[in-house]
Amino acid sequence: MAPILLNSMGNEHNGYIEQEKVYVKNPHLDSMEEDILYHFNLSTKTHNLPEMFGDIKFVCVGGSANRMKAFAQFIHQELNLQGNVDDIRDICEGTDRYSMYKVGPVLSISHGMGVPSISIMLHELIKLLDHARCRDVNLFRIGTSGGVGLAPGTVVITDKAVDSFFRPQFEQVVLGKVIVRSTELDEELARDLLQCSAEIPNLPTVIGNTMCTHDFYEGQGRLDGALCSFSTEEKLEYLRKAHEAGVRNIEMESTVFAAMCRVCNLKGNATSSCQGPTHRHPRVLQHRQDLPKPYNHTPNAVTLQ
Repeated sequence: MAPILLNSMGNEHNGYIEQEKVYVKNPHLDSMEEDILYHFNLSTKTHNLPEMFGDIKFVCVGGSANRMKAFAQFIHQELNLQGNVDDIRDICEGTDRYSMYKVGPVLSISHGMGVPSISIMLHELIKLLDHARCRDVNLFRIGTSGGVGLAPGTVVITDKAVDSFFRPQFEQVVLGKVIVRSTELDEELARDLLQCSAEIPNLPTVIGNTMCTHDFYEGQGRLDGALCSFSTEEKLEYLRKAHEAGVRNIEMESTVFAAMCRVCNLKGNATSSCQGPTHRHPRVLQHRQDLPKPYNHTPNAVTLQ
């Protein structure tokens, strides 16, 4: 069956042009008496979402719940907000799916691992921002990734999120039909992040394509999974082609992140610190201490700037 090309790629999005509001793309929501954000433990009936979240201007999402709590505490200190950082409350504490922390105009949320997990979170986050009548929101995915031809600790600011065939698109199967959405991110925001990174000493930063895979092991060319259907030579040849296609890092969430940002009028970008060059390191670096010192300041520092 031929894929349906949605014109974000065409008619779903007309570019990031002077539009401020977050837009959901679901007419059925208008007829619902209550919208329950199941995995956030929030609802339009039980919570005053505009009062709770109406001042949000920045949303930062990352895989680990502990890391996003640490990020919220980091932001709390950097903004010199009142109160003890240890008292920051998890808004989603009634569920064990995600964690969410609000620090001034910043929302810090965990999204788990992989496209399905972040996709669920993004659906509910975008509805939350819409219900709260938020405007001029910037959305960032921050975290770690495998570098392609880069030194450990290098920060990659995503230009385009690409699939395993190096195509800037995200495919979603909906009612047996393949929907294809563009994964181009906001270019101006990427340039702004790169300029900010230049002001931080000892912080190597590049703009490049981020490849999103369906799993951590075979999909990323790792040799240490329970299954491995390729040789070392085949792996290196594939990574060479990826590098030639502009890929500078590999992770598991960027395509759906970019696609949903674009369709719903959110300025978004992904900044990831590379744990190591994928072609040289078959295993993951186990501890933060294994990385150069700048890792402790990235990608938080770039995002904060």
